Amino acid sequence: MAKLPQSPFMNSPFGGSSSSAPAPNASKTQGNKDNNMQLVQKLVLDLNNYNLRGNALLELSKIREQFQDFAPLLWNSPGTIAALLQEIISIYPVLSPPNLSPAQSNRVCNALALLQSLASHPETRMSFLNAQMPLYLYPLINTTWKSKPFEYLRLTSLGVIGALVKVGDTQVISFVLSTEIIPLCLKTMETGSELSKSVATFIVQQILMDDVGLDYVCTTAERFFAVRQMLGNMVAALAQQPSSRLLKYIIRCYLRLCDNQRACDALRGCLPDMLRDGTFSAALQEDATTGRCLQQLLLKVHGPRVAPQAGGGSNLMRGN
Repeated sequence: MAKLPQSPFMNSPFGGSSSSAPAPNASKTQGNKDNNMQLVQKLVLDLNNYNLRGNALLELSKIREQFQDFAPLLWNSPGTIAALLQEIISIYPVLSPPNLSPAQSNRVCNALALLQSLASHPETRMSFLNAQMPLYLYPLINTTWKSKPFEYLRLTSLGVIGALVKVGDTQVISFVLSTEIIPLCLKTMETGSELSKSVATFIVQQILMDDVGLDYVCTTAERFFAVRQMLGNMVAALAQQPSSRLLKYIIRCYLRLCDNQRACDALRGCLPDMLRDGTFSAALQEDATTGRCLQQLLLKVHGPRVAPQAGGGSNLMRGN
């Protein structure tokens, strides 16, 4: 992420020796901050002018993390949210058939980066949610084309949802569950790149970490089977294309499912063998925390006979 340039007066080698010397520097530093904020305000206003919007989106996406009050400024600026939604909606026609260009993808991803700021900030998160903003992203997540413009778009859209659920707010979890986010995540977990699969699995993990989310997944056999089946398929795929990051999220999902007794009982007969036969020993040696999570998982599902052997083989009779 690009950073704003430092003031030329900061850390200057030409410092005076008197006690009053820092005062001018402090004044100039404050002036530089004021100028930077004025620049941000101008760029936000530029979002309402289509001819200036592309550059404004690019610059704001670079500097958005440098300002603590950026999200409230963005949300409360007249016309700004409408302009961002216009950018997103404008590419719906090129999603299918796939005619999305790299330039179009980059521009919309810059708009999505600003939405992520709104989803992350405590002062704008609930307003963002109450306005049903995530729903505009679902058509972008629902694509399956594997070209870079589509993958970048899918990944950035998932990043906005990930920012929402990261906090662990039950209201947020209830909202995303009501909008059927889990099927979209499962679809990405099946067809996406390693990175987009990781973000989608992280979202499922965060949903499961909330009691409302865990109950939702485990209430019906169909929901539990869909999640369990996808996790199992991903474990099998990781044996061919390892990813420590993805493995971490998968194991945490399994471990959380075990907090529901019916789900834990069901996993006893279908937990992938590769999680207990040493397939991932090398990856787990580099991630002690995930290794401990796997030990806890095996202990809950199979008891103490198999848990100590998580990094190696197991003589436990395999489930179906």
